[in-house]
Amino acid sequence: MMTDKKNIISRLSMLQPVILDLGCGAFKKEPHWIGIDMLDKDAVDIVGDVYEILQSFPDNCADEIHASHFFEHLADVPGLLVELNRVLKPTGFIEVIVPHFSNAYFYSDYTHQKFFGLYSFSYLVKDNLLKRKVPNYNVHTGLQLQKVFLHFKSPWIINRPFRKLCQLIFNASTFMKEWYEDSWSNNISCYEIQFILVKL
Repeated sequence: MMTDKKNIISRLSMLQPVILDLGCGAFKKEPHWIGIDMLDKDAVDIVGDVYEILQSFPDNCADEIHASHFFEHLADVPGLLVELNRVLKPTGFIEVIVPHFSNAYFYSDYTHQKFFGLYSFSYLVKDNLLKRKVPNYNVHTGLQLQKVFLHFKSPWIINRPFRKLCQLIFNASTFMKEWYEDSWSNNISCYEIQFILVKL
């Protein structure tokens, strides 16, 4: 395991492509990704505070940035998005997966600080995708929402066929995603949301 931040960052120019896995915990999605986490686990390449670590990265160095079930633990989401925009290459993308606010398991984890719904990133990035428009409160991250996908999952085998059907129906169009959140999210829980962000 490599935890020397300077050593990893100096090697960025030799890595092709550079793919970051923020808050990877004990498992990275791919072994060649650079795992970043506060906890010193086997999969983590750089241990420390994500904000401080990213400040050491040069501009336009990352091809892809992935964060799965990480953003809900953060105090400053807009600040992180600004920093991610800085380190992301113009041709790159950011994938963020977070629990949907209707996911009952979200409330079990006392370390969760933020709720997320379909429009959460629309307040922080440019959104030409969703019909409902929300204010940005003068936050400019330099990012744009490219895709959003609702994941309907269940740990219970008996629920899985129904959840699979919900996923097909409610991801059929942007209208269906928005209709789900407005009219169905109180009755049918969504497990998580996947956002794809790109540079403006």
